[in-house]
Amino acid sequence: MAFQLIVLYNHPESAEDFDKHYDGTHAPLAARLPGLRSYTALRPAGDRPPYHLVAVLTFDDEAAFNAAMASEEGQATAADLANFAGAGVEMLMGPAGTIV
Repeated sequence: MAFQLIVLYNHPESAEDFDKHYDGTHAPLAARLPGLRSYTALRPAGDRPPYHLVAVLTFDDEAAFNAAMASEEGQATAADLANFAGAGVEMLMGPAGTIV
């Protein structure tokens, strides 16, 4: 069964600075995670949605996720959070199945 990591980014002090770093540095780092099957990012619409950005990363299974996080790329991606996500993040992870 697929395994997903959902990252919920709180609203940053400067959306422009956050977006520049996320798009130019963090997303390319995360995209290189070994075993990553898909990676989507959503900037919710509306006046003040609960989160600034939501990222969904999908792996084949939990073992692939754990290997990715333990890899050099995974460590670099996790360490990069301190460079732009000072407002905080929430991470949800677990098995994911397709409904439709």
